[in-house]
Amino acid sequence: MTEVCSFCLHAQSLHYRTIMSLMLATSMCMQVVTPEVTARIAKLKNQITVGVVGGSDLVKQKEQLGEDVIHTFDYSFSENGLVGYHNGECINKTSLKEYVGNDKLNKFINFTLLYIANLDIPIKRGTFIEFRQGMLNVSPIGRNCSQDERDDFEQYDHIHQVRAKMVNVLRAQFADYDFTYSIGGQISFDVFPTGWDKTYCLKFLSAADFDEIHFFGDKTHVVGGNDYEIFVHDRTIGHAVKSPEDTLRLLDTLFP
Repeated sequence: MTEVCSFCLHAQSLHYRTIMSLMLATSMCMQVVTPEVTARIAKLKNQITVGVVGGSDLVKQKEQLGEDVIHTFDYSFSENGLVGYHNGECINKTSLKEYVGNDKLNKFINFTLLYIANLDIPIKRGTFIEFRQGMLNVSPIGRNCSQDERDDFEQYDHIHQVRAKMVNVLRAQFADYDFTYSIGGQISFDVFPTGWDKTYCLKFLSAADFDEIHFFGDKTHVVGGNDYEIFVHDRTIGHAVKSPEDTLRLLDTLFP
């Protein structure tokens, strides 16, 4: 069987592979991958299988990692793997609308928008709910805010726990929906059926092909963080990182 880890180590003629989180490429949402990281990925692909998994949709993944992201990585999983590509070919598309149904979604969206309308926070912009292929992304400040406003809200939220309090309200109000709420990035949280977190992508990585899967992410140590479930999953070896630079340093240490 093939051993899966971040990089190719030639010990015992084994081919080491990995599936990496989006943190390999960016430390903060909406910032673009650096040439240094791109070069590192290209070097790795000559030796191993490399993947990326993130909560954002494919459009935003392309904005961060380049238009050719589905070819840059062997595996490209957006929306936690609900949209998946392998070697540039689509291998999965799962629909939230078909799974949950419009009536239930409308009730959830209407309640959420009303909650945000009554929310007293310093700044609100636009696009408070983004409907994606396999999840809803909810942002109290609105996704149309600037990067400076993102940074300010992140610090405000750290103190006032705006997102965490909102998640608690939604979880109680829609307990029968069996939704999971995953807080990630600076300004938003994802909402999806339980089981549709980042561990969803693992079903496309056969245990017969991969003995080890090394995962790198930053939202790893808090239940509700969008890297937590895959970080602690029994099929992965989790590595907590803080930035792209931190990731590269760790990779150089683990796989010189």
